[in-house]
Amino acid sequence: MSEFTDLLGPFKGFAVTFRNMFRKPVTTQYPEVKREKPQRFHGRHVLNRYPDGMEKCIGCELCAGVCPARCIYVRGADNPEDEPVSPGERFGFVYEINMLRCIFCAMCVEACPTEAITMTHLFEMSVTGRDDAIYTRDDLLVHEDGSVPHPQPDGPLIDIAELKLGDGWMRATAPSGRASYEGVVSWTPSARTGNLPPERGQSAVGDQPSAEPTESDNEQ
Repeated sequence: MSEFTDLLGPFKGFAVTFRNMFRKPVTTQYPEVKREKPQRFHGRHVLNRYPDGMEKCIGCELCAGVCPARCIYVRGADNPEDEPVSPGERFGFVYEINMLRCIFCAMCVEACPTEAITMTHLFEMSVTGRDDAIYTRDDLLVHEDGSVPHPQPDGPLIDIAELKLGDGWMRATAPSGRASYEGVVSWTPSARTGNLPPERGQSAVGDQPSAEPTESDNEQ
């Protein structure tokens, strides 16, 4: 009996292989075929502008302070009185993100008080040198026409159009989780995306604009 069991041993080892040989494959033929990313996908960061061209970053350094990987370096500077860069008193004079250290947790997006830094759907960022993985202000800041710079050229792997998509994490956290704000736009427009539609809620009325916040909401 033991000899018969020993003979079945190799076949038992291939049991999983045999069960899956005739199943429909689930492999996506990347990069020819790419799956559709969810709205809240955590991809490459961008620094946004208002539709009038003013920068949203006010150089408060909250994103750098909350970053668990310490991959963000920010230094603020006073706005020139004759030609201000942002609506606030200061702006992000230096802004760098080390993509080799970033864990794409989006805590910087949640901490930003002006919705200056958000995350797009682009994640193909292969580089051949360490310095190329450190994205500077010039690499991150949206142009005044709404286009987004990117160090690598468009190609089979890199779809520059994905830099226009995203911001789902910022949109989901803007209403602070209160049901009274479902269907209400709670974020500012940007030169990159224009006016975004409201985030859909989880209740039956989430698809419809709700009334003004209730008195109980204001008391919280």
